[in-house]
Parts: sequence; C-alpha cells; structure tokens
Amino acid sequence: MKKAPIKSFQNLQVWQIAHKLVLMIYIVVDKFPKKEEFRLTSQIIRAVISIPSNIAEGMGRYTRKEFIKYLIVSRGSLEEVKYQIILAKDLNYIDQITFEKLISEIQLLGKKINSLISSLKSKSDEKNRSK
Repeated sequence: MKKAPIKSFQNLQVWQIAHKLVLMIYIVVDKFPKKEEFRLTSQIIRAVISIPSNIAEGMGRYTRKEFIKYLIVSRGSLEEVKYQIILAKDLNYIDQITFEKLISEIQLLGKKINSLISSLKSKSDEKNRSK
C-alpha cells in the first residue's frame, strides 16, 4: 500500500521534532546571562531556527535532490546547536538534567533527519533504476 503524499512541511515528523527543539531552546536561553544576549544566545537561536526552516524550505523545492540538500544543511545546523549546548553546559548556563534532555532531543532529531535523507536517496535510486 502506497502512503499518501505529505502536503505540508508541518506534517513531517522531522519538522515537528525540530520545531519542538526550537521551543525548548527558547526557554533555556531565556535564562542565560544578559551578557550572552548578542553572543551565545543569538548564535544558538539562529542555528536552531535554521533547522526547521531548512526542512520547510527543502519541502517546498521542486526536486527530491534539492530537498536532500536542505536536509543536509539542517543536519549541519543541528550539529552546531549540539556544540553550543555543550558549551552552555561547560559555562554553567544549563544544568545536567536540561543538558541531557536537549542532547536526547538533538540525537533523536539527527536520527530522523538521517533516516529521511536515506529514504529520499533510496527512492531516487529506485526511480533511476526503473528508467
């Protein structure tokens, strides 16, 4: 049985998880020291917003190849956020429990992005073989 096509990026599980991560990060960075407002805080917000934004933009592109490209960009931004969360913990801006929750969500999202990329690549390969 063939799955119905997804009509909106908002229906993608990977986008939903990425959006949830953005909301989590906003709550966390709100507690960062004021001196970080134009340093780590703005950097991490920019990076985390980039993740679901690129998923959405990729979904709106015309080809599977372009969508994969945007998912790869999202994955790069996710790694950037992962580092920034490690830095925030090392600077004592977040506690261990918060750190573990965020890292767990980051790992889940990374697996979902990788899985979607693999799925899209295998569909491209199948399509190319059937030509």
